[in-house]
Amino acid sequence: MGGQTAAISGTERAWGGLGGHSGPPVHVAIIGYGTAGQAIASLLAQDDHRIEVFERAPALGPAGAGVLLQPTGLWVLWQMGLLREAFRYGAPVRRLFGDTLAGRPVMDMRYSALDPRLSGLGMQRGALFQLLRMAWPEADKVRCGHDIVSIDEDGRRLVDDTGISYGPYDLLVIANGAASKLRDVMGRHRLDRPYPWGALWCLLPQADWPHAADLRQRYKAARKMMGLLPVGSRPDNPVKQLSFFWSLPIASLDRWREQGLVAWQEEAAALWPEATALLAHVTHAQMLMPATYRDAALKRWHRAPIVLVGDAAHAMSPQLGQGVNMALMDAVALRDALRRQPCIEIALAEYDRERRSHAHIYQFWSRWLTPLFQSERDIVAWLRDVSFIPMGRFPGSRGQMLRVLTGTQKGWFGRLRLPADFVEALGEELSNTAGAAL
Repeated sequence: MGGQTAAISGTERAWGGLGGHSGPPVHVAIIGYGTAGQAIASLLAQDDHRIEVFERAPALGPAGAGVLLQPTGLWVLWQMGLLREAFRYGAPVRRLFGDTLAGRPVMDMRYSALDPRLSGLGMQRGALFQLLRMAWPEADKVRCGHDIVSIDEDGRRLVDDTGISYGPYDLLVIANGAASKLRDVMGRHRLDRPYPWGALWCLLPQADWPHAADLRQRYKAARKMMGLLPVGSRPDNPVKQLSFFWSLPIASLDRWREQGLVAWQEEAAALWPEATALLAHVTHAQMLMPATYRDAALKRWHRAPIVLVGDAAHAMSPQLGQGVNMALMDAVALRDALRRQPCIEIALAEYDRERRSHAHIYQFWSRWLTPLFQSERDIVAWLRDVSFIPMGRFPGSRGQMLRVLTGTQKGWFGRLRLPADFVEALGEELSNTAGAAL
């Protein structure tokens, strides 16, 4: 596969491949049972650490419609022995395509341009949640309905909203999402603010949608954006679904509700006539759930024995679709740091350096790309429309865009190497899925 494959298997160092934990087991408290918390609970339990998980919600369950797992996130699932199960329920995504109402392509990126064995995988959050839950046999012991509101000064005890204290612990993992208030234990932040734009989302039956291997988006300048992502099925529901999203300013949510469902459906159908039949499945406004986002840039992600992971550490706009993948990578990096370093303080510092060196470029680009897709800046959107496709035709620029898409860009010029045996396994799953569809 020549030079293109070298971009995957011939650069920098691979991850993983380590043995078990090098020191004695530690007592770990995990705050939050989203993707990051689930993966960390499973991975650290496999190394015989003692795990306790606190979850604010009264019952365990996913939040959100669908996610796009990139090769980096799929690599983590492969390490956890979950790749085949993920493909059983997920939908391979080979192309990201976006255009305007006038039919002008704005974005057209194919994973095969980087390596024919690569793809994304659309999954329902419910399916991913169930896979990760099954990977930790003690998930039924999660302390649901416990909202942890503070951590004592030595970082070893937790206090919930009823005043009950828990601990002491050897390691505290804060994984309670983008809106986490516990991140304040790290001191002053460089940035921590909500985005003015969010989205409405829901699941729709895939039916005969013709773009079953594409993430498709439709734009009207940067003021309107809607998208459809194939996300497959769930263990408890074999019907294949699409994850639908509609962009809007958070401040206009009440106005959207007042507008009424029929008026909105007419507006959406005018923007994307091909999706009209799908939109008919939205029968009441409550089907469309609001989502908000934050931009958080911290000076540090750890203060031993406390560490931040997932969106609590690096909340960002979803424009690059990396949130769940970053959370999974955080989990593996924390596990590996604890394996290499028996001293928790040294291990957390190593984790911090490793993950920040990768995540910061995605935070930067998501911050600067968001106004191109969600804003009222029509001139900026016009520049996007006329420049994105030509930029992608330049060899150097195209390669970097594809590495950003797949999650393998590290810094401005570096890249992360996906292990060759994982890339082969991913290619095999893609072939098996294509064969089963025939």
